[in-house]
Amino acid sequence: MKISARNQLKGTVLDVLKGATTSHVRIDIGTAIVTASITNEAVDELKLVKGRRAIAVIKASDVMIAID
Repeated sequence: MKISARNQLKGTVLDVLKGATTSHVRIDIGTAIVTASITNEAVDELKLVKGRRAIAVIKASDVMIAID
């Protein structure tokens, strides 16, 4: 896979929680767990299941930080 995004976090799928149209995919990247919301169609096309190796690709124009 070649992609321009530089923030690529390799890990293992912990679980896939499917909703009506959107799934929440949790990936263990070793130092943290990353959660992505993607379409059910994308989950099926990528064959995402628990234990499968996957890469979380993060592309954002803004990063916000807050404290309370």
